[in-house]
Amino acid sequence: MLDLHRLRLLRELKHRGTLAAVAAALSYSPSAVSQQLSVLEREVGVPLLEPSGRRVRLTPQAEILVAHTEAVLERLERAEADLAASLDGLVGTVRIAVFQTAAMALLPDALTLLREAHPGLRVEITQAEPETALPALSARDFDLVVAEEYPGNPNPRPAEIEQEELFRDEMRLASPGGEDLAAAAGLPWVMEPAGTASRHWAMTLCRSAGFEPDVRFESGDLLLQSRLVEEGHAAAFLPDLLWAGRTPSVALRPLPPDVNSRSVFTAVRRGGGDHPAVRACRRALDRAAAALDREPGRLPTP
Repeated sequence: MLDLHRLRLLRELKHRGTLAAVAAALSYSPSAVSQQLSVLEREVGVPLLEPSGRRVRLTPQAEILVAHTEAVLERLERAEADLAASLDGLVGTVRIAVFQTAAMALLPDALTLLREAHPGLRVEITQAEPETALPALSARDFDLVVAEEYPGNPNPRPAEIEQEELFRDEMRLASPGGEDLAAAAGLPWVMEPAGTASRHWAMTLCRSAGFEPDVRFESGDLLLQSRLVEEGHAAAFLPDLLWAGRTPSVALRPLPPDVNSRSVFTAVRRGGGDHPAVRACRRALDRAAAALDREPGRLPTP
């Protein structure tokens, strides 16, 4: 009988990439992780790891084991969900990752709803961008992720992840003088860091409009971006979600309708979405998102 603990270590290595990362995540030493994987290799009788530069990578046989481990863990997650559903009242901990603007706009109301309906449920929140939160969901660092997806830049769709759209959030051009996109071509810009989905979408939009933006400022903090626009230092693409419950502080212009909105969604591991606590969190987020449409100022006009 294969040892599930050691199989999980192999799975962790696939998701986290290095023995050091696995050790840090699980509070082990790298040598302890390596030793356990060596034991697993002896149990199965075939090599599971092979050198790849300064790292190691999984062999085809190791990938087979990881696929079966994923199936076992999914079944165990469904068992936990069934057990929780048999109890009266929700208890335990739900770990949620959420990006900045969704955290500001949705979490206060969603947490209030959860506290009132399920006082025994502990909700832990981490602010994290989708580029890190979604892989961490696969690695079981989180139970639920609130993420975003931009037009023309779909996120990877791992088989073990299920997602549901919360709503669509319109993006608008924010500029110091209320310039449209063509006139903003000559302005300095603030954008999210290179490599993010938002940056890829923004660069593609500018290039489709016929210009290469002069990106002088990089920040994933949209509050900082809005301040730079307010003070006349840059143009930016800002989401309506940033203004939830308050009046926009910058001039806003619409963008082309085929590329002007991002999808905001929740993601869970397959099997994890059946857990009553995760379902309760999704319901609370749905209600908080629906309430946004009734807040004046959410959809600003130029």
